[in-house]
Amino acid sequence: MTSVTPMIDALRSQVRSLPAVRRLGHVTSVTGLIIESEGPNVGLGELCQLRSERDKFSCLAEVVGFRGEKVLLMPLGDTSGLHAGCEVAAADRPPMPQVGPQLMGRVLDALGKSYDGLGVLPTTRANAAAGKPPHPLRRQRIKSPFVTGVRAIDAFIPFGQGQRLGLFAGSGVGKSTLMGMIARGADADVVVIALVGERGREVREFIEKDLGPEGLARSVVVVATSDTPAPLRLRAAYTATSIAEAYRDQGKNVLLLMDSVTRFAMAQREIGLAIGEPPATRGYTPSVFALLPRLLERSGAGESGAITALYTVLVEGDDMNEPVADAVRGILDGHIVLSRALAHANHYPAIDVLESISRLTRDVCSPEEVSIVGRAREHLAAYRKNEDLITIGAYQKGSNASLDQAVVLHEPLKNFLRQSIHERVKRDATFSSLKKIVP
Repeated sequence: MTSVTPMIDALRSQVRSLPAVRRLGHVTSVTGLIIESEGPNVGLGELCQLRSERDKFSCLAEVVGFRGEKVLLMPLGDTSGLHAGCEVAAADRPPMPQVGPQLMGRVLDALGKSYDGLGVLPTTRANAAAGKPPHPLRRQRIKSPFVTGVRAIDAFIPFGQGQRLGLFAGSGVGKSTLMGMIARGADADVVVIALVGERGREVREFIEKDLGPEGLARSVVVVATSDTPAPLRLRAAYTATSIAEAYRDQGKNVLLLMDSVTRFAMAQREIGLAIGEPPATRGYTPSVFALLPRLLERSGAGESGAITALYTVLVEGDDMNEPVADAVRGILDGHIVLSRALAHANHYPAIDVLESISRLTRDVCSPEEVSIVGRAREHLAAYRKNEDLITIGAYQKGSNASLDQAVVLHEPLKNFLRQSIHERVKRDATFSSLKKIVP
């Protein structure tokens, strides 16, 4: 009898949690991506279950808007078999996975469920989309460096614990490889990775090749591939952020990597246009620019732990001033720019240190380190400004002392900024090497 008691208590708890009244409605029309229903009484962002006993059809959908008394839904799965009159029932909020050591090394879907087939995870009733940024006056100030293990970043674009940066890159310039290097080499307790809108082929490739067993062992990966519906791509970003927040609240030093915030914006644009929102710059709807700060401000330093975040931004046609890139750059605390010219020259990681900046350099680096990096930047800038003259042999040695020095130091600095994929460099070693190059 004793062994049965816990089961009875668990069943009682589940019965008590069931709604006393079921909220129901029915499908009235389908236009493009939008399902219109009469009822149920639900709120924006809630989930509904679409069902048809006749056709054995069942599909989850998210409430994305309202038109008069009608509810506008966007499906989260296959709609084959959907027809007018299908039952629409308000569904429970999907539970979030419990955060702890058991979550390390796991791959989850956008709703926080197991995606790797390694078993069901214990859950909690937290709402992934409902997280709020820490109160501005309760955030810790950023004073400690966050070491990534990548020389070019730790010296020229230093991260602080709790800083948020953007990684701006076109396609095919080594973005995923650099993310893998940072995930493996960073001094973080936990790494949370959101792969939003990635190609299906690239997900396994990133996990096995770029992240590797070493990186995965201390990571939680949340995946929503490019073929998943737009609401799920949004939810993947929210789920990953919620997991990072939960670890931060435990006092952990968390690294959040999101690839990419551009596809998050594209997902919201898809929803906005489908429900009739007016397009603005390059088709992006106003709701996109309202959601971006709400998502990005959730990371950063809290009262105990910190989320250091790196958000990738895909720049269309290498245009660094396109709308999403421009909006994100204004919200974050710095940006790293990957150069296609450097990638073509086999210079990896292809970080353009002259176009990249960390707004917290002086807060996390000593005056001596700031001075050394400043001189290195001056030499690199002088060489770039006169590169055409140097290349064609028009520059005469001795005509400009500072440029003479820039020419001498160019190759050593270029070699310093290069780094192999599996090389991890300690911060002290990074600045020690730079001191030997820059007088």
